[in-house]
Amino acid sequence: MMKKTFLLLITTLLVSLFSQAQNKQPNIIFILADDLGYGDVGFNGQKLINTPNLDRLAADGIRFNQFYSGTAVCAPSRSSLMSGQHTGHTFIRGNLGVAPEGQYPIPDSLNTMAEVLKKAGYKTGAFGKWGLGPVNSEGDPNKQGFDHFYGYNCQSLAHRYYPTHLWDNDKKIILEENGDLQYHKQYAPDLIQKEALAFIDENKGAPFFLFLPYILPHAELLVPDDSIFQYYKGKFPEKPFKGEDYGKGARPGGYASQQYPHATFAAMVARLDLYVGQILERLKSLGLDENTLVIFTSDNGPHLEGGADPSFFNSGGGLRGFKRDLYEGGIRVPFAARWPGVIRPNQQSEFVGAFWDLFPTFATLAGVQPPQGVDGISFVSALKGTGEQKEHAYLYWEFHEQGGKQAVRYGNWKGIKLNVLKDRNAPIALYDLTKDVQEKRNVASEYPDVVKKIQQFMLESHTESLVFPWEK
Repeated sequence: MMKKTFLLLITTLLVSLFSQAQNKQPNIIFILADDLGYGDVGFNGQKLINTPNLDRLAADGIRFNQFYSGTAVCAPSRSSLMSGQHTGHTFIRGNLGVAPEGQYPIPDSLNTMAEVLKKAGYKTGAFGKWGLGPVNSEGDPNKQGFDHFYGYNCQSLAHRYYPTHLWDNDKKIILEENGDLQYHKQYAPDLIQKEALAFIDENKGAPFFLFLPYILPHAELLVPDDSIFQYYKGKFPEKPFKGEDYGKGARPGGYASQQYPHATFAAMVARLDLYVGQILERLKSLGLDENTLVIFTSDNGPHLEGGADPSFFNSGGGLRGFKRDLYEGGIRVPFAARWPGVIRPNQQSEFVGAFWDLFPTFATLAGVQPPQGVDGISFVSALKGTGEQKEHAYLYWEFHEQGGKQAVRYGNWKGIKLNVLKDRNAPIALYDLTKDVQEKRNVASEYPDVVKKIQQFMLESHTESLVFPWEK
């Protein structure tokens, strides 16, 4: 009898411990590359650039083949991420700079992802590029839920990889070795990575949310002349790019000249991969592996600035369009998640999701509710491969540059409207992504009922903005 009682107690204890482990708040690391295309990573078919750490991350967990960014450029895509709202609702809908340094701020009234996680007991840190409000404004990351920010507050200044300064919360860190853009000795991404790793070390004992909006491989094309660059130098044909070089009076938001643009771009992606590997190794060395969800993605499609050549690298993975396009190449992004012991390795998902889904997903994992007005849905079931995953009725994007654009993903249909600022009733081009993922054949005339439905989705999804209005 005593033996049975003892076994029962042991079994109950083990079940209790397992239950506690399952309910424990996981650490969350969200890695956001800058202007990295769907096809720029090995796990999506990249052949010219080695990305072993990113490929390992995807192989250890799950990759999503149909995941989308917030929109086709930096600030509104990040606003969508932080707010959990698509670009018809989110506050920032374009890249709008403000003096003397930074972008138009998200408002204090916005309840961000970081604020919700902080209230749930998370230590929160952001390391990289912010772009959602100047230092000490309403949009300052320290006022939007982040305990620690280090990096570029202004996305325009993040064009330069050897800047004059970075920000450590509200403290301006002068990079004296870079001078007044006359020298280039302190490579900002390396400095940011060092601070990010220190954040993990300092918060290993508590649940943490680490947001890593790296600037690689955004233009300018510039990387240290080290072993990574030397590996790619000479491997590709090159067409030198003439830009705005470092020197007295250089424009802070310019792009430097580059003699080897192909090799440099490849080395920048490889350096990004190195940083991801360092993060994974640090988690392993601290014993945090199995209680940490790591997600990797990009803010939009590949760029064409500074001598970049996305066609050469097939950066779009065969998809039509680039950064600033609402075609698939501009908004469909690489997306992989790793969580040992929770996400089974070597998984793929066809869940159709977007940046606004991250907020409710992270809130669910933290055991709290997201605020009212969030457009996203939790995709925890798709991540874990357990239970039935709720699907979107449709996804919506809008873009406030190049005449204004709208797009809807509705099942396997994709509808796109151009020149919206000039004509709100501009025609909708329709594509069947099951047969035409490259969006080459407009079939709108063949499916008028689908076009009518997509038009209704566009009308109901857009709310007018005083800061970013359709009507100028």
